[in-house]
Amino acid sequence: MKKFAVKVEEGREGRDGQPSLGPVYRNPLAEHAFPPYDPKLSTAWDIFRVSVERYPGNRMLGWREFVDDKVGPYVWKTYKEVYEEVLLVGSALRASGIEPGSRVGIYGSNCPQWIVAMEACSAHSLVCVPLYDTLGPGAVNFILDHAEIDFVFAQDKKVKELLNPECTHAKRLKLIVSFTSMTEEEKNKAATIGVKPYTWNEFLHMGTEYPSEPLPPEKCNICTIMYTSGTSGEPKGVILTHENIATYIRGVDLFMEQFEDKMTVDDVYISFLPLAHILDRMIEEYFFHKGASVGFYHGVSLKPLKNSIRGGGKYLTYFTNSNFLVMLLFIQYVVYMICPFANNAFYVVIRSKLHWMNLGYKQKNASPLADLLAFGKVKARLGGRLRLIVSGGAPLSTEVEEFLRVTSCAFVLQGYGLTETCGLATIGFPDEMGMLGTVGSAFVYAELRLEEVPEMGYSPLADPPRGEICVRGKTAFAGYYKNQELTREAMRDGWFHTGDIGEMLPDGVLRIIDRKKNLIKLSQGEYVAVEYLEKVYGITPIVEDIWVYGDSFKSKLVAVVIPHEENTKRWALQNGHKGSFSELCILNQLQDHILLELKSTAERNKLRGFEHVKGVILEPRPFDQEKDLVTPTLKKRRDKLRTRYKVLNCSFFVLIL
Repeated sequence: MKKFAVKVEEGREGRDGQPSLGPVYRNPLAEHAFPPYDPKLSTAWDIFRVSVERYPGNRMLGWREFVDDKVGPYVWKTYKEVYEEVLLVGSALRASGIEPGSRVGIYGSNCPQWIVAMEACSAHSLVCVPLYDTLGPGAVNFILDHAEIDFVFAQDKKVKELLNPECTHAKRLKLIVSFTSMTEEEKNKAATIGVKPYTWNEFLHMGTEYPSEPLPPEKCNICTIMYTSGTSGEPKGVILTHENIATYIRGVDLFMEQFEDKMTVDDVYISFLPLAHILDRMIEEYFFHKGASVGFYHGVSLKPLKNSIRGGGKYLTYFTNSNFLVMLLFIQYVVYMICPFANNAFYVVIRSKLHWMNLGYKQKNASPLADLLAFGKVKARLGGRLRLIVSGGAPLSTEVEEFLRVTSCAFVLQGYGLTETCGLATIGFPDEMGMLGTVGSAFVYAELRLEEVPEMGYSPLADPPRGEICVRGKTAFAGYYKNQELTREAMRDGWFHTGDIGEMLPDGVLRIIDRKKNLIKLSQGEYVAVEYLEKVYGITPIVEDIWVYGDSFKSKLVAVVIPHEENTKRWALQNGHKGSFSELCILNQLQDHILLELKSTAERNKLRGFEHVKGVILEPRPFDQEKDLVTPTLKKRRDKLRTRYKVLNCSFFVLIL
């Protein structure tokens, strides 16, 4: 059996109320010690600066310009051109009175200006704070105040949101720089609240007028504060240092050196995940380190994505997050376009190639004839240069992963990590079919172990070993900004406790199987705190009790609702329905009414769209009347509830989710 991780420390039984601990695992490249770091690359600024020196004429950032309301070909800026713009933006920030260590917000979709602002922060020892509005309607306002942001770079349409009266903390800003232009009305509104407004070109001009030399950071300095979902609605700021970023880059370098296929300066990455997300940020950092290119995706439908894929360099390296829905639908669409009346035959070919891959053949050698006749056409429709697909965020189903590995003619890898681990904590290996359904083994600069979770019946010393995934290493975050209590809770004895439950396989590969804190991640990568949602939905007058359920392979929430008996009977009387409480609970009309009431509660409490319950089962009996559905202290036993209601209503859950 191949081993993808090495055991560097044995596990031990828990004593005196302390949990049992599993063995400590490392990547084989770090068996005796973590590999030495590159002294020339100790900060994010080093990564960019050195690449400019090595690859000044290489294409760095690309975007599509609109000509006569139509999308044109990619336009590119070289590393040298981007560097010169970074110097101007940094100089303008200095001329505006900014000091090292100040927090700078960046608010908007991925684009060249986003990267320029980010690199300018690194050049002058400033802290980049992405403003991630998908965390909720009040998240941007909260982050402005919590991170004490005085300077913001914003996309044109986001300027309006910053100047909205509901964004009360925008008044603390000293200036707003638009990625492109700004209307006179917006400039006047900004001036009224004491904020200096600038267009991008105006800010570049200021940098020309008042040039300043960079003030590079030290490796221990904060590089970025990335805000992620909190369990009570407030985002939490994850502090990542320059050392975190540089260590990650070095680790990916060492990992990639093991394989026959190498990354080249001709590779292109399509950037469409938010740069406020750690996965996209770190992928782009690595592409810059290698002198490769990043092309920004501009559309929202499959057609512009296809067109974006076709643009770029000699090869295309394509990464995405856990929500593979767009890519999967696109490949299925391509399959249909190639052979709309021969799909059954196509899937026979899929099974044939999969058979040879399972026998150990590399993807590119498993079935050359099938690639020539069928999958080569899929690859051509995907632009012809697709080489690598990486999934992270939430687990892929085995079926989806198999389908992508066979049909895309590209490497497909799963990884696992959090913002708190600077992205990767584990990563899969190309062409290893035994890793299907797993997230790979320990990253080069990470140590992994499992910790006992007795209340859920998980032990790292059992067979199979299961427990909470804990991570330690140089890529682990420095703490939560202004939240020492939460930091102490998450970091214990030098180990970051992820809250995810994993199973360690005999070959050292990790599988994610559960979530400890009832904070689940939906298939699109968004965290949902189900206990918090149950409290919110529980105030609905017609709801006596509620259990909210979500699945990391699905994008929607469902719930089991115990209706409030008196209010239910009042509703029945008003709407002409008769029968016992149990009989009322099987009415579709009551189900629809409760869904509308839950929606109303969600809207009043400003829940995010993915936190809305999309389907319900009505249960007339309280949960505590059923054996094992609640603990002696009346806490819901979610594993038992899941088993009961998925068994009783399997078709319902499949349909809704």
